[in-house]
Amino acid sequence: MRVLGIDPGLRNLGWGVIEVQGSRLSHIANGVCHSVGDDLGARLLSLYEQLGDIVHRYDPQAAAVEQTFVNKDGAGTLKLGQARGVALLVPAQYGLTVGEYSPNRVKKTVVGVGHAAKEQVAHMVRVQLPGVVLAGPDAADALAVAICHAHYGRALAGGLA
Repeated sequence: MRVLGIDPGLRNLGWGVIEVQGSRLSHIANGVCHSVGDDLGARLLSLYEQLGDIVHRYDPQAAAVEQTFVNKDGAGTLKLGQARGVALLVPAQYGLTVGEYSPNRVKKTVVGVGHAAKEQVAHMVRVQLPGVVLAGPDAADALAVAICHAHYGRALAGGLA
């Protein structure tokens, strides 16, 4: 089964696709969608179209999205939430089940500790997906979300393999 992991962001939306066969994980693709446009609506549309192309190209059977980290900047959190809405909408339009995971749960699953640094996440993604060439930190985070779903999604979907 193919799993699409998404790390939502308004400027940079990370994505990664892995193949899950039993307990074996393999890398399919990863990248970053960069929003374009001057206003919020145009940027969200840009992300929507790019993510739709990715789902169409790689044909995943499940998706997972990282939950929004709420910070002190309410306006920033709201904008991130809108990008996250796009990240949830696109897979749902293709009929995919979408798992949602907190940043701490993703890090704990992939690294072993819930407050790992981005560099630690990228390192452990490389360990779990040998030979992967990461398109950047956002793509590494998205692959980590997919790996998390490969572990926890089995219980949600009755088994991914």
